[in-house]
Amino acid sequence: MTTTVEKSILVNVPVSVAYNQWTQFEEFPHFMGGVKEITQLSDDRLHWVAEIAGVRREWEAQVLEQVPDQKVSWAATAGATNAGAVTFEDVGGGRTSVHLSLEYEPEGLVEKVGDTLNIVENQAERDLDRFKAFIEDEGYATGAWRGSIETGITGTPGVEDAAESRGDSGHAGVSAKAAAAGLGVAAAATAAVVAGRKSGSDETPPVTSTDYVAPTPSPSVGSLEADPLVVTDDGDDGTRT
Repeated sequence: MTTTVEKSILVNVPVSVAYNQWTQFEEFPHFMGGVKEITQLSDDRLHWVAEIAGVRREWEAQVLEQVPDQKVSWAATAGATNAGAVTFEDVGGGRTSVHLSLEYEPEGLVEKVGDTLNIVENQAERDLDRFKAFIEDEGYATGAWRGSIETGITGTPGVEDAAESRGDSGHAGVSAKAAAAGLGVAAAATAAVVAGRKSGSDETPPVTSTDYVAPTPSPSVGSLEADPLVVTDDGDDGTRT
């Protein structure tokens, strides 16, 4: 059984600022509860480390589609079975609507109970609130990557796009952590979802019944058969800074 989370928030910064910040995946621990570390393995690959209720989990995710100032979508390739997308819309007046779509599969009794208590949904909302506070306090993005990624999978990815992550019982990830983000708001965020950003992360309080994590930080599948990965850049130096 899968669970879908949909959350939106209005941030008081231009769309390019909100989007640019979201491309700085290694900054996610600053506003995503439970996320300890994200490592950018390549333009389209991320390694997540989270700690939930004292339990450390790791997983990997692939960015499936990335369109500057519009969208970042992802799907897990190992560990927590989750997929989703974060979209950005310029609503005028220097404001941006940020929308998270996340689908995940709870694994095991603890995660299924947490799913019943809407822990993931609550965490996704908290993470978006923290993202809003983070970017509005800064007033500018701490970095930006203006390249594009195309794999042939469009729309909002679902767990079927994260098929590679199924069957490992979440050993490499927190399937319910998929939540938030996710996250993996996730972008989910999620994603998904870098070099030259602030190092380290703020300590987050212990997870409670109203806290959870999820990765950054996708869509309902356009196609399960993805075309070869295409990564383009709009003229920047090609690195996420």
